[in-house]
Amino acid sequence: MNPVGSDQSAPPVARRGRRWLGHALRWVIGVGAALVAFNALFGRRDELAGALTTLEQIRYQWVFFAVVAELASIGAYAALTRQLLRAGGVDIGLADLSGITLAANAIQNSLPAGPAWSTVYAYRQFRRRGADAVLVGWTLAISVLIAVATLGAIALVGLVVSENQAASLDLVRVILAVALAIVLLVVAARRGLVSLPGRRAAVFIVAACQRVVHGPRGNPAELVGGVFDRLRAVHLTKRRLAAAVAWSLANWWLDLTALALSFAAVGSLVPWRGLLLAYGAGQLAANLPVTLGGLGVVEGSLTIALVFYGGDQEATVAAVLLYRIISFWMMLAIGWTAALVIRLRTTQREGATAP
Repeated sequence: MNPVGSDQSAPPVARRGRRWLGHALRWVIGVGAALVAFNALFGRRDELAGALTTLEQIRYQWVFFAVVAELASIGAYAALTRQLLRAGGVDIGLADLSGITLAANAIQNSLPAGPAWSTVYAYRQFRRRGADAVLVGWTLAISVLIAVATLGAIALVGLVVSENQAASLDLVRVILAVALAIVLLVVAARRGLVSLPGRRAAVFIVAACQRVVHGPRGNPAELVGGVFDRLRAVHLTKRRLAAAVAWSLANWWLDLTALALSFAAVGSLVPWRGLLLAYGAGQLAANLPVTLGGLGVVEGSLTIALVFYGGDQEATVAAVLLYRIISFWMMLAIGWTAALVIRLRTTQREGATAP
C-alpha cells in the first residue's frame, strides 16, 4: 500500500535519495529539539543548585535498579502490544517490539508533533513484520486506550490514598474528568465498532475524507465493510484482554518504581502518601502538547505535589531530576540508538532480497 500522492514514476535511486533525506532531516530536527529542551531545563542553574549538590552524593546501586525498572517498563508495554497483535493472528518477537517501542518513544518525545510521527513509525514497522493495516491501526488505538485507562485507575487510587488533600492541588476535578472520559472511550470502543450507528458513522467519515483529501479510493460502504470484517476476525478474548491490561499496569508500576528508587538513590524518604497521585498527575501532564515529552511540566507537577505531601524540597527536586534523566533523557538516547539499529537492519534485509 503506497501513501496517497507518492511519486511512483520517479526512478528508484531518486526515491531512495528522498527517503534518506527525509530520515536525515528527522534526525537533525530530533537532535536539535532535544538540545533546545536540554538547554531550557538546565538554563536556570540557581534553582537547581541544591538539587545538583544532592546528586553529588548519589547512591549508584539504586540508580542501577531504577534503570532496570525503567527498561522493564518498556518491555511491559511491548508485551501489551504483543498481546493485541496476537489477537489478530500476528506474532512479533518481544525483542523486536521492545526496540520499536523504544524508538517510537524517542520519536514522540523529541520531534515536533511527536505522537503523529511515532504512530507513523510504529505503523510502518508493524506492517513490515506482517501485520495488515487494519490490525495495526486497531492495535495502536487499543494499546493507547488501555494505557490511558490503567493510568487513570492509578490516578484514582492515588486520589483515594491522598485522603482528600488533592483538593488543595486542584487535581480532583481534573482526574475525575479524565476518568469519565476514559469510561466514555471504553464504552465507545466496545459498542461503537459493532453497532449499526457506528458503522454508518464510519461510512460517513470515509466519504467526507474522500471529498476533502480524495482518499482512500473506493466505495465508502465497501471499504468500511472490509475493515469491519477484518476486525471481526480479531479474537480479543477476556483472557488476552486481562493479560494486556496486566502488562499495561506493569508498565506504569515499573516506571513508578523507577521514581521511588530515585528517592532512595539521593538518600531521601519517599513521600508514599502522595506518590500515586503525584505520579498520575505528572504522567497526565506529560501527554499534554505543551513541550516535548512534557519537559518542564512533568518536573514541576511532580515536585510540587511530592513536596506538598511531605517530601524534602531539595531532595525531591534531585529525585525527580534523576528520575527524568533516566526515564526521559536516557530513554531518548537508547530509543534513537534503537531506531538507528532497526534502520540498518531493515536496509540490510532489503539489500539482501534485492535482485
